[in-house]
Amino acid sequence: MAAIRVGIVDYKAGNLKSVENAVKHLGADYLLTGNPADFSSVSHLIFPGVGEANAAMSALKETGLGDMIREFYASGKPMLGICLGTQIILSESEEGNTPCLNLVEGKVRRFVLPPEYKVPHIGWNQVTFTIKHPAFEGIPENSSFYFVHSYYPDPENSENIAGQTEYNIRFTSAIAQKNIIAVQFHPEKSGEKGLALLTNFFKWKP
Repeated sequence: MAAIRVGIVDYKAGNLKSVENAVKHLGADYLLTGNPADFSSVSHLIFPGVGEANAAMSALKETGLGDMIREFYASGKPMLGICLGTQIILSESEEGNTPCLNLVEGKVRRFVLPPEYKVPHIGWNQVTFTIKHPAFEGIPENSSFYFVHSYYPDPENSENIAGQTEYNIRFTSAIAQKNIIAVQFHPEKSGEKGLALLTNFFKWKP
């Protein structure tokens, strides 16, 4: 992994320590920063986050990190979205009717479920991979990953759906487009399967 350098976007959206610990555990060279200029030196980008869409977008705009993420995507280098970072790559979110980065066309929707289904959706759940993708290589079909979320991504183009999960409804839990792979679950909190996904991401050459 010496040939890569992983940038982790710090936009004060929480959950950074567990992502950092997972990347460190895998032995990858990494940089955790909120300075847009620092990302010119990285080969891979992780866009994590836990929190509220409007506040996150405001932070990305104020710091210039939003423009950096758009430029990184345009460069063709591999990018991984996690949880809120996955939602924000879409066009807009129902959370506060927030315009997002619009890297992938689609909308972030809030769960509207029967009372017996708690929102937020918290805990382990299976992911069915709907496409073959290098990030999923060697991970068994219907593996379980850890989720914490009240909203889920709904891409406009079905070809962008890379994984789905059942929680009363069948929702998109992984998105793929060009050099982006994005997951609603938390690979950094998902044990061996999550670490395998991160390892695959580090090896990915879109």
